Amino acid sequence: MMKVVTCLTLSEVSEATDTSQVCSEVLISGKSTGITIYGKVLEAAIQVDEHRYLLFVTDGVIFEELLTVLLFDTYQGVLDKIVIGDAYTTGHIENLEVFPHSVHFHFIGDNTWTIKVLGTPTIKLPFTDPKGITRPLGLRKYLDITRSTFKNAITNPSSPNP
Repeated sequence: MMKVVTCLTLSEVSEATDTSQVCSEVLISGKSTGITIYGKVLEAAIQVDEHRYLLFVTDGVIFEELLTVLLFDTYQGVLDKIVIGDAYTTGHIENLEVFPHSVHFHFIGDNTWTIKVLGTPTIKLPFTDPKGITRPLGLRKYLDITRSTFKNAITNPSSPNP
């Protein structure tokens, strides 16, 4: 069962430059994992299972905030990555709710985002993610993401569809 945890932190290893993002190492209970990610501020961490976590990370840039969601495995590193936002947009994560296999939250405007953690990776088809989402190139994904407006938000995204 997924749950919010506070044992994960980030330790900055290199500052942002004109051509690169901030890099930080992921720490668990203050101990090094040896895994470095892009990002500066850990907005939230959710334990998915014994070795996997969802990390919600930003760069700490005022008035131009992108939210990066990483599926992090303590043995394999980053398994999947989703970036929410566009240039010159601003937002902050609010109303984070955790369900057995998914989370939903508000970020940028009147949007409720739902991320479902898949039990096994599936084939990633191009152009199937909602507007405002970018992912690295690849053939598989471990995270599904959907977007709805506040008024159309799903009460429990883990419930099976009727």
